[in-house]
Amino acid sequence: MEPYKFTEYLQKILSDAVSLSERMDASGLLLLFDAPIDWKRLKKFLGETYFVAAATNADALEGAKENDIKTVLLELEDDAPVYDRITHSILEAVADDYFPAGSRLIALYSGFDADSGFDSVSVINLGEHLERLTGKELRKIETRVPLKTLKTVVDLALEIGREGREGKSVGTLFVVGDTKNVLANSKPAGFDPVRGYKCKERDLFDPRVREGIKEIAQLDGAFVVALDGVVAAACRLLDASTAMITLSKGLGSRHWAAAAVSRNTNAVAIAVSQSSGTVRIFVNGEVVLRIESRHSRPMIWRAFDYDPH
Repeated sequence: MEPYKFTEYLQKILSDAVSLSERMDASGLLLLFDAPIDWKRLKKFLGETYFVAAATNADALEGAKENDIKTVLLELEDDAPVYDRITHSILEAVADDYFPAGSRLIALYSGFDADSGFDSVSVINLGEHLERLTGKELRKIETRVPLKTLKTVVDLALEIGREGREGKSVGTLFVVGDTKNVLANSKPAGFDPVRGYKCKERDLFDPRVREGIKEIAQLDGAFVVALDGVVAAACRLLDASTAMITLSKGLGSRHWAAAAVSRNTNAVAIAVSQSSGTVRIFVNGEVVLRIESRHSRPMIWRAFDYDPH
């Protein structure tokens, strides 16, 4: 892996990012690396500008911590799409309290050719993405469910809330993690449409499986999803106690069930409202994040718009 060289071009784009950060009153820079760099020289070049270095490969961050540079190592493949890398970098950085949830940051990354180094700059307003989510709350979710799995399930929930099925609104519930206890706190609503299928045929990371789940979502009951993204069961009626649970007025039985199962187990529950399409994430009996799936404004899980042409 050849290190980034301090070319005239690299210095120019870094200088422009610093100037933009100052003009936009940003909290700092988020730099997504595909290869290591002379960290001591980078730190000196950026001066007082605050920055965080992120990468999908530990080799790309080699030597950064020794120079007191804050780093984020992503659990993604090296060839993961740029919007996935940006999204996960933000999630991890906020979880580690590197950036406040309501701040603005300047992201530098390679959007066209990884071998060319930084070639793209984005201004990201975390207040539009994370206004209801603090680093503390995000850590609660992260410690229970891998962010990759959580993002996949939430993306699916948002699609169901936004699209419905065959012109009809659909509400559903996903319970992720602590599978054994969740199954013990639930019972079959009847026929389980995923029973008997191989794991790869129940893996939510497969687009074909997600489409099948959208069809099943029209049936009663909850989906139980393992930490690796495999659907363990479908059409489950949750039977957890609602004692000590307090919810906002207007939330129905699906949300009470989501709150209860997240309070009585170590699972994270994601409920899709049939009436509004709103997605709510429950941890320990409380709503930690609400996402309006039919809202025009971009939210935390929205893929960043990116067109390399």
